[in-house]
Amino acid sequence: MIQKVVTTFTMVVPGCDMAGVVLEKGSSVTKFDIGDEIYGNIQDFNAEENLKQLGTLAELVVVEESLIARKPKNLSFEEAASLPLAVQTAIEGFKTAGFKEGQSIFVVGGAGGVGTLVVQLVKHLYGASYVVATTSTPKVEFVKKLGADKVVDYTKTRYEDINEKYDFVYDTIGDSKNSFVVAKDDAPIVDITWPLPNPRAVYSSLTVSGENLEKLRPYLESGKLKAVIDPTGPYNFGDIIEAFRYLETGRARGKVVISPFPSEHLPSSIPSESKNNVTSEMVRMDLKKIYVS
Repeated sequence: MIQKVVTTFTMVVPGCDMAGVVLEKGSSVTKFDIGDEIYGNIQDFNAEENLKQLGTLAELVVVEESLIARKPKNLSFEEAASLPLAVQTAIEGFKTAGFKEGQSIFVVGGAGGVGTLVVQLVKHLYGASYVVATTSTPKVEFVKKLGADKVVDYTKTRYEDINEKYDFVYDTIGDSKNSFVVAKDDAPIVDITWPLPNPRAVYSSLTVSGENLEKLRPYLESGKLKAVIDPTGPYNFGDIIEAFRYLETGRARGKVVISPFPSEHLPSSIPSESKNNVTSEMVRMDLKKIYVS
């Protein structure tokens, strides 16, 4: 018996982080004006049935004003776009663990998109007494410069060979099934991957909020917290596949960023056909230019 197999394909536009300039806004938008430079993550994970599934790798982006913040003046659009998801993920982990000033921390994956921000945050904002992070040989000095007191080269040292125990293990790469051995007996272990590879680990949920990003402005503008973009980028629209292939190698240093067309190629107003399905509370944006409605 031969059965006909029918497959369906749903197109998904990748990308949840963005930065750009407001071109249009809805009647209920009060925090932003046309011409404002903003950044944020368009995915509100608490939106239930109204959750948007990615979509920032496009010419136009629509987002609720509650999810975005004004871009720090000293950051480029590319630097700002690298931050929202990673930095909010990093902060949630500290909240989940109940991290306190003066505690020690072991960061697994100190050179990654989230790890680079965890190291900076815990050293310069959360007041850790001792920061240890793992990375590969070529990135050891890089992670030290971010603020780590000690860097463990995972290609040379196993977790089992580390004698010290830490108040908090923050695993950014999903290796808590192995990294848990460096935690003190009652220490929290946060793993940002799902499903959790270790039943002792805790997964930290993510709250997407423009207000949270706004609170980081002083630290970003003072230079205490820096955006880290992988030196192979930013990639252009035409190199998106190459960018994803590189990301999948696991060798990225910081965030892999895709930059849009030069600003002179972007429209100065929204095409009429693109204004459909936009509510008064929403903001419309494009890569590097943003449309608010």
